[in-house]
Amino acid sequence: MATIKPFRGIRPPKELVERVESRPYDVLESDEARAEAGDNEMSLYHIIKPEIDFPEGTSEYDPRVYEKAAENFQKFQDKGWLVQDDKENYYIYAQTMNGKTQYGLVIGAYVDDYMNGTIKKHELTRRDKEEDRMKHVRVNNANIEPVFFAYPDNEVLDKLIMRYAATEPVYDFIAPIDGFGHKFWIVSDEADIKTITEEFSKMPALYIADGHHRSAAAALVGAEKAKQNPNHRGDEEYNYFMAVAFQASQLTVLDYNRVVKDLNGLTSAQFLDALRKNFIVEDKGIDIYKPARLHEFSLYLDGHWFALTAKEGTYDNNDPIGVLDVDISSRLILDEILKIGDLRSSKRIDFVGGLRGLVELKRRVDSGEMRAALALYPVSMKQIMDIADSGKIMPPKATWFEPKLRSGLVIHKLS
Repeated sequence: MATIKPFRGIRPPKELVERVESRPYDVLESDEARAEAGDNEMSLYHIIKPEIDFPEGTSEYDPRVYEKAAENFQKFQDKGWLVQDDKENYYIYAQTMNGKTQYGLVIGAYVDDYMNGTIKKHELTRRDKEEDRMKHVRVNNANIEPVFFAYPDNEVLDKLIMRYAATEPVYDFIAPIDGFGHKFWIVSDEADIKTITEEFSKMPALYIADGHHRSAAAALVGAEKAKQNPNHRGDEEYNYFMAVAFQASQLTVLDYNRVVKDLNGLTSAQFLDALRKNFIVEDKGIDIYKPARLHEFSLYLDGHWFALTAKEGTYDNNDPIGVLDVDISSRLILDEILKIGDLRSSKRIDFVGGLRGLVELKRRVDSGEMRAALALYPVSMKQIMDIADSGKIMPPKATWFEPKLRSGLVIHKLS
């Protein structure tokens, strides 16, 4: 069962939140962060992308960059741009995209739950990325950015959240980059805190939706600190890391599409012929065509859109991985025909999050940068949870969640 706790969040004063808050560190490049921060010395990018404080071209992995993150984090606190709450609270964070709002609870998640599998993952992590985030957590002694969790729908928590949602939020703003709305409330009432803790304690599992590397890094640093402390008791703050947990049914999973640089020496006609072995191929013309159902794909090639429908027998409905469209396309198109085996390392393929739309796929192919594009029907939250429950791992680049969590609304210190 899941163990969580409230914590003394470190937050910007209400009047400064829009100057401090930012996009997550991993959704933009250093030059984008430098441009977005501009002359705003309060931007969280100075903590999560501190290479922007160095000359262009400075590696984000330079030891000086990590040191600068800690220096800036302390500076933000010294100047009152970030202030720690007096008591332990939970927090509610609401995001509105395209008229739909999802409500998350900001919690302290238990390191041991990650280690023992109560917090379930569905993606592999890379050690180099884990180590980067571990360095960031270590040097700041804090979880600067939250992890994105899902939890099984819970009526008690839903009613509690809706009660707060009917009150005036502490923060309420629209992010300039994407136009999405963000609201934030503090749950300081002891009875409500007790209810939240107890309801989570009834849940057999929590699920990482987004932020597998941040989860791994936070948990590993917490475990490290436990080993290093000769007087470790188990209730220290480092035993917990910050997450925003949403009811699973509220979450929006978008398609995560592929663009490829070449057809492995095949002509367009040969490629389409090879596809017909495992797919029904239909030419849909020049108008953008979006997959309408599971096991249907859209291919953009030579200015035309094609519908590819996987034939019976090419997937196993009883296999939580084998039934996924991302697995079907990886096995039968990218690997078998194009010989792109390792999606994590191949330079012949790139990935486009669904928020950019199929227009972006068309643009990248029409520009000559890419040879063809493949659009997938999005994975469902149920599929993600089923895979996590089975102990299996999804293929790379399978899920794209929107909206992304904004960073800087609250921070969790490890001591």
